[in-house]
Amino acid sequence: MRHVHFPAQRVAGAAAEHAAAPVRRIGDKARWYLPAAVAADVLGAAVPVGLVFQAAQQVRPLYCALGAALAWTGVQALRRRYANRALGESRGVLPVLHDWLILIGVLAVARVLTGESTPRLAALGALVPALLLTVACRKLTYRHLSAARREAQAVSRVLVIGEPAAAGSVISHLAARTDHPYVVVGVVPVGPGPLDSGVPVAARLDAEAPEAPAADADAVLGAVRSHHADLVLVAPGARIAGERLRRVAWALHDAGLDLAVFPGLVEVSVKRLETLSAGGLAVLRVAPPVSRGIQTVLKSALDRAGAALGLLLLSPLFLAIVLAIRFGSRGPAFYRQQRIGRDGIPFTMWKFRTMVVDADRLKDELTGANENDGLMFKIRRDPRVTRVGRLLRRTSLDELPQLLNVLTGHMSLVGPRPPLPEEVERYDEVELRRLTVRPGMTGLWQISGRSDLSWDETIQLDLQYVDNWSFTSDMDVMGRTLRAVVDGRGAY
Repeated sequence: MRHVHFPAQRVAGAAAEHAAAPVRRIGDKARWYLPAAVAADVLGAAVPVGLVFQAAQQVRPLYCALGAALAWTGVQALRRRYANRALGESRGVLPVLHDWLILIGVLAVARVLTGESTPRLAALGALVPALLLTVACRKLTYRHLSAARREAQAVSRVLVIGEPAAAGSVISHLAARTDHPYVVVGVVPVGPGPLDSGVPVAARLDAEAPEAPAADADAVLGAVRSHHADLVLVAPGARIAGERLRRVAWALHDAGLDLAVFPGLVEVSVKRLETLSAGGLAVLRVAPPVSRGIQTVLKSALDRAGAALGLLLLSPLFLAIVLAIRFGSRGPAFYRQQRIGRDGIPFTMWKFRTMVVDADRLKDELTGANENDGLMFKIRRDPRVTRVGRLLRRTSLDELPQLLNVLTGHMSLVGPRPPLPEEVERYDEVELRRLTVRPGMTGLWQISGRSDLSWDETIQLDLQYVDNWSFTSDMDVMGRTLRAVVDGRGAY
């Protein structure tokens, strides 16, 4: 997801007017989310199953359709997909696919018990619309909810507690993104120190734990009530930990309020986290990024097989593009450029030529027109791009020859953007970490805005991929790439 800034009302504005409770809380999501989700599940399962079973001359197609609808909604309900906190929160295909596979298992058992005899492939095909319609409905609600949260609607009001520096860091991080439901309406600093976040100070706790723990509890509960907070988020530090934090948690839970603790980690997938207990201490284990095992084998197999199949099936399109380029401007149809791959090893990357033949020489003359704020060179209306090249870039067809790089093992189907040597020469230690995996034809940058992203956003997305990639996440990125290509946002 692309990282964009909140409007001012999402943080300072909402906090300054907390008494009037100007933001819609997370419980105030659009009322149509739940009926739309249930209707999509019922219709997606009942209608196709009824039609297929009737065509197969099943004795009771209506009962079978009703059974499929009940089974599908039952699976969704047991998986808590209809809970208010879950509605609109995910557009991912993989959770729905998981639920769908459970549905197939449930109906397979029901088929055996009832002696139903519809052909297996027909019965399986009748369940596919349920999967597709549910995915479409989740994407619709996700987009609607994301748009609402940019306007500080359907959010959870948060009170942050912590030492001034730690609390300020948490507030700044939440204020910089819209892919979460939290709006900070107040802060309770622990100990002295300035706060320049623009969020009002709701109370202040002593630097040292008080002799009467009730003082902390009274201060925090008073701040929660006065600021209408739904959640208390603690940024732990030496002054708010251990027994003191435990007492605050007791007070909040006794009052029926939620408490969350920020562990200090950023951009770590929840799939890598595991909660443990050691001698009464709550421990958060962070699994290392995937670097070996069956997932890496599957990724390599998918890369080679996908590239080979793509080159075979797209060969007529390759020929058409080659002819269009050659007739559109003088010069070769393909463009070769040295890029830096995994572990800093250079390789030759292939693309369809989209610029005039002396584009590299003209780049120095256009340095002052660079619109990117980092090491990349990007111009929205680059005069070096040909008419055919503009179309190829808009549709990302210029990237197709990189299937050759994937086939030879220099690139992957999914991964960070392959950088230029002059870019890598200026990398710092953090930016060099993106070279620990093979670069990809597509990645999080491709589905998040491409050239519209700032340099910091691009690096952040690449590092997020490096640390959290999995085979299933690669499949999700490839599925979302199609929409990004059709949309064309950031392609120039």
